[in-house]
Amino acid sequence: MDNIGYTTLSRQSGLLKELEVVANNIANASTTGFRREDVTFAEFIDRLGKGDDSLSMTAALVRRIDSSQGTLNPTGGPFDLAIQGEGYFLIGTPQGPMLTRAGDFTTNESGELVTPEGHHLLDLGGAPIFVPPDAGDFAIGTDGTVQANGLPLAQIGLVAPDDPTDLQRRGNGLFESPGGFSPVADAVILQGFTEAANVNPIAEISRLIEVQRSYEQGQKFMDQEDERIRNVIQTIGR
Repeated sequence: MDNIGYTTLSRQSGLLKELEVVANNIANASTTGFRREDVTFAEFIDRLGKGDDSLSMTAALVRRIDSSQGTLNPTGGPFDLAIQGEGYFLIGTPQGPMLTRAGDFTTNESGELVTPEGHHLLDLGGAPIFVPPDAGDFAIGTDGTVQANGLPLAQIGLVAPDDPTDLQRRGNGLFESPGGFSPVADAVILQGFTEAANVNPIAEISRLIEVQRSYEQGQKFMDQEDERIRNVIQTIGR
């Protein structure tokens, strides 16, 4: 394969990754707390030798997570929570602490607040939050203070990654932050709300069509280049 082929192939590989990302955004447009992603392309230029033109290659190396606010939808559920502003709920999993914006919590058989998958919602100290079964007056303040019958029980932990570009998606609305995270003080928690995905379906579908057309054009170019090379080989071989 010549340099033109390698360059086009690198572009096709990046466009294919972007197609996967955009399709995943569309598929999760109705997923609570979902954060859309986009792809950042990088260009690599290398000199081939003295007197030769340089070779330019592209790569889709970075999948950036969009942290913009999603729409807040009222549910009236006492354990449904939404974050207004920056920050993530701190979740305890067997793989370690994770972050999420999905606040559709419930209680397990032990009275602890958990995600639909059964992972614990943690307080600022990293401990599960327990709700007494006889709690007649249960409320969660905008600062995350959990109260039952007028008495404070715990404070929900809101954190943010120390490096926002370091977030890694782990499925079920969870993110891992290998670089660590720190408490967030200025975010607001709203009880009886959930946050919708920050995905604009119309914009994503338009982007999907645009990327797909670019991919098809690249594939057509590669087919034409392959045919050209075959014709040259056949001509030389005569």
